[in-house]
Amino acid sequence: MSAHRSNQLSNKHNFKKKKRLGAYPYVSVVFSITLALFVVGVLGLLIIHSQKLSKLIKENIEVQVYLKKDISEQQRIKVRKLLEQYEFVAKDDTGAPRISYVSKDEAAKTFIEETGEDFVSFLGENPLRDVYLIHIDPEHQTEDEMRTINETLAGIGGVFEVEYVENLIHAINSNVSKISIVLLAFAAILVLVVIILINNTIKLALFSQRFLIRSMQLVGATSNFIRKPFLIRSVMNGLAGGIIASGLLYLLSEYAYTRIEDLALLKDTEFMLLLFGVLLTLGLILGFFSTLRSINKYLKLTLDELY
Repeated sequence: MSAHRSNQLSNKHNFKKKKRLGAYPYVSVVFSITLALFVVGVLGLLIIHSQKLSKLIKENIEVQVYLKKDISEQQRIKVRKLLEQYEFVAKDDTGAPRISYVSKDEAAKTFIEETGEDFVSFLGENPLRDVYLIHIDPEHQTEDEMRTINETLAGIGGVFEVEYVENLIHAINSNVSKISIVLLAFAAILVLVVIILINNTIKLALFSQRFLIRSMQLVGATSNFIRKPFLIRSVMNGLAGGIIASGLLYLLSEYAYTRIEDLALLKDTEFMLLLFGVLLTLGLILGFFSTLRSINKYLKLTLDELY
């Protein structure tokens, strides 16, 4: 009786040992995928916010069209109607041209309120001019197009002068190009590192399964039959990692928006959802193909190579 009890305990111990040797460390795999995707997501958020910032700056680029002092009200209205017809004028959400009018009296009043100096009384007249402030469509903000726009507007009858900050246009275009190149290069390097990290993590996780795979081959299991459960698990791990990483990114971004008020202006829900979709897809694809590659490797190993 004692010997039988001893054999039962021995068999139970061996069963647990075999189960432990064949255990697939899913938690470590999901953690590694989540961490890798989270880092990629942070870079994605940085790219989204930088592009949004660039767009906001470009959307607020203005050209000042100063009118002649002797222009009549009818001529002024005619100038506005002509300005509204140009394709390079930005449109608002309703499709209306983003053109605003500031009279010389309004400009003088604003200047006096901001500086406290009544220059009109001092000079005896208002030297300012009526002006149209035109927002330029970002697609037309290249340096060459801006010069062409300046010449076009200056040639309109009743226009005295056209001004815009040329150096600002040059600085924006130059810096946006440089930042985009740096971020894309860093993104490419980071994605490569993530691929290697996830691939090695899954390879190590499946290392403990090599004898189980061999045992299944010895009892006649086909390669597809052996691959199937591992690939299904890999897809689940990839999706889980993508969901967790997306959730963490959402919490991080919402916390940042509440702590930094102006940062909320850079929020772009559409691109955020797109980023989450990319993370889910990336986790699924990397998990699937890394597992497939590792399984195929162990399926081809001989018994001696398993040790």
